[in-house]
Amino acid sequence: MSTTFKATIEHVHHTTSRASVRSHTMLVDRGIAKGGFDLGPAGGEYQLVALGGCFTSHLLAAIRAREAAVSNVKVAVSGTLDGTPERFTGFTLDVTLDGDPELARKLITIASRACQVMNTMRLAAPVEITYQGVPIESAEAVA
Repeated sequence: MSTTFKATIEHVHHTTSRASVRSHTMLVDRGIAKGGFDLGPAGGEYQLVALGGCFTSHLLAAIRAREAAVSNVKVAVSGTLDGTPERFTGFTLDVTLDGDPELARKLITIASRACQVMNTMRLAAPVEITYQGVPIESAEAVA
């Protein structure tokens, strides 16, 4: 069964827009170097937030479902812009957490398979995942 998500983007001033999702609002703006006011992240930065937020949500759900002894979860997300027209050509997520390393790798793999944003973005660009700086093999993450 399909699910539809919705967001509304409304111009506020100059390069600034207000995004509304459910009961949440946030600003979207260009950085000063690009002629904006830097009142909020740019759209591409929100793409990184979407990737990291979706993945982290699934990782935390996997941890809770297994009542795993894991704490201090942090996911750092980066994306590389390149090409003409400019686009994201790759993404990296680096996961750090306190807990058993073998269990952590299993939980990361579960989250990477369940994350809808990651599954979608993998169709457009490579998504690499590392655990505490060590790559998780692609086959391990999507198998």
